[in-house]
Amino acid sequence: MVTLEEAQRILNAHVKQTEGTKECSLSEALGRRIGEDLAARTDQPPFPRSPLDGYAVRAGDIRGACAQNPAVLNVAGELPAGVPAVQSLGPGQAVRIMTGAPIPEGADAVIRQEDTDYGEEKVQIYRSVKPCENICFQGEDYRAGTHVIRNGERMDAVNIALAAGMGYERVRVKKKPAVAVLTTGSELQEPGRPLRPGAVYDSNRYLVEARLREWGITPFYAGRIEDDAGKAAGCLAGISKEADLIITTGGVSVGRMDIMHDVIERLGAERLFWRVKLKPGSPAMASVYEGAVIISLSGNPFGAAAGMELLVRPALYHMTGDSALAPVRQQAVMENGFPKKSGSRRFVRAVWASGMVRVPEGSHSSGSLSSMKGCNCLIDIPAGNEGLCKGDSVWIILL
Repeated sequence: MVTLEEAQRILNAHVKQTEGTKECSLSEALGRRIGEDLAARTDQPPFPRSPLDGYAVRAGDIRGACAQNPAVLNVAGELPAGVPAVQSLGPGQAVRIMTGAPIPEGADAVIRQEDTDYGEEKVQIYRSVKPCENICFQGEDYRAGTHVIRNGERMDAVNIALAAGMGYERVRVKKKPAVAVLTTGSELQEPGRPLRPGAVYDSNRYLVEARLREWGITPFYAGRIEDDAGKAAGCLAGISKEADLIITTGGVSVGRMDIMHDVIERLGAERLFWRVKLKPGSPAMASVYEGAVIISLSGNPFGAAAGMELLVRPALYHMTGDSALAPVRQQAVMENGFPKKSGSRRFVRAVWASGMVRVPEGSHSSGSLSSMKGCNCLIDIPAGNEGLCKGDSVWIILL
């Protein structure tokens, strides 16, 4: 039996760090970590432009203008967006301008059209503006050559838009680890059909796959294996050629049908540890076969969920270096009590907000998942704790 920290260190020593990049389109890059610095190819904006619909003017020509004493200018033309400004603005003139259009030479401000009579040959202007008012200047967002997106950043919607604005159609992103998911148990049944007697729906597959996707990992499903060590060993032998990390659920305890011990022996795999000093999910096991690390989690739903946070997530962080996967551990104050004694180290699902943490009502057994709904952290309760009281300071791990 190992401590949680020992288990994490052992996993980190055996998982492969993911290396290399691949090229993809901007649309495909969403959610991926960029594998290169992206520098601006041009200034943004590439020219001085108008942020609104109105009239480009000389600020001095409309000084003191108001509703009672409007300035009147000759409209020398019109500039829509996407058209270069070929004409210059003379004294007493205005050019009608649209949002995004370049500022014509000679103009030093833009008056919004709501402050005019919308004139087409002559325009009455009902307020004054200062020089440089309502102008987006060339390069005010970023200058050509600026590294706007740095290697390793996650490509969210803003970074995708920034890359497009810099003219990038394709980018290099960091490769992801290949992660396989395998569920075990003769009692498991795929959702969508009436339950046969003695069966339960396989929720663990969807829990594990969904959490991986939330972390930016696209898993491949290796299947569901009944309690047959030979079949499970054959399946693991096959997928180990493709996977860097294999996550299994079920079959790791001490019952006659807990097949993973036999599976590891049949494969000739190296067992790294079995059983971790914590609840839930203490029967967790880790092994290595043909270079692939196998993390075998409890088949109990909350035990599997806790194992994903406490064992799989730190291992993926070590593999990828993705800061979004770094476990966040911090202190909080109990908003309510949790009177149950904890003989061993225990992790309890809870809701954290503004420094306070609340334990929800409902079952806290490892077989229950519904009380985890809405929870965003785990309370780390040390072994030997006699129960938590309102106002106690505790350590939590954010989900």
